[in-house]
Amino acid sequence: MQAGSAPQPRPAWHTTTRVDGIPGSGLRALCRPTTLTGGLSELAWVGAHLLMYPLGTRTPALRPDPRNRPGQQAPAARALFAADPLAAHIPVLLVHGLVDNHSVFSVMQRSLRRRGFAHVCAWNYSPLLADVARGAAELGAHIERICQQTGHDRVHVVGHSLGGLIARYHVQRQGGDARVESLVTLGTPHEGSLLAHVLPTPLIRQLRPGSPMLRELAEPAPTIRTPITAIYSDLDQVVLPTRSGRCDHPDLAVRNVLVHGIGHLSLPRHRVVVDEVAATLAGHPRTASSRVPGHTAVA
Repeated sequence: MQAGSAPQPRPAWHTTTRVDGIPGSGLRALCRPTTLTGGLSELAWVGAHLLMYPLGTRTPALRPDPRNRPGQQAPAARALFAADPLAAHIPVLLVHGLVDNHSVFSVMQRSLRRRGFAHVCAWNYSPLLADVARGAAELGAHIERICQQTGHDRVHVVGHSLGGLIARYHVQRQGGDARVESLVTLGTPHEGSLLAHVLPTPLIRQLRPGSPMLRELAEPAPTIRTPITAIYSDLDQVVLPTRSGRCDHPDLAVRNVLVHGIGHLSLPRHRVVVDEVAATLAGHPRTASSRVPGHTAVA
């Protein structure tokens, strides 16, 4: 930009959906009731998650519940899938974050089943994982097993934190868009996190802003068909700066959803986030949106 020239307006497709609250800045933002409440909720969920963690160390087998079908749900649940009755039958795979397991999805898994999703399962990758690409390849193998077990050609994927980055790498770099119907990320460091400078392990180094792995994801991807919804929070204590939870890529169909006052571990459990995930997977995001080439713009 030349000196003295007026700043150019940002295109409409860069508009962010904001959910649950009004954004603020500085000390005033920290003192908002939603921020204080979110911080207390995050502490409570951290304690609860520590207790539940041992219960999620093994990947559970896929057990579709025959009772959970859109036709047998309450009218409000059936209405969610009225435009596309097959939406609820597409398998949903939940992928956890760093040093975690599927217990972080205990609330979301139960909630999605109640909403009529027939096949909801979670996957645990190794806590010793040292490379995002390797984790993405293992995710792809697990998706193939789900397709064989359920008879479906495609699946939805919901990834929390690192799990969202693993899923995105599989979609962009390993041909995963052939199997992934849609991808929803929760608190995923799409642009890295400054906290990754604290530990020098191989995997953590890949999460640093500007790392070779993140530069690889920034490369052109004109053939990718999988739509991505990136849900991120202004109270995320792990993804720093919090704006790094956005997925901004010119070739991807992305909808960025900003939520307020929800901590990192609270994201997979918070009612607002769960509702947004369910509506997105059903093809009915709660926020009005319109599409333009390469992006999903939010009105």
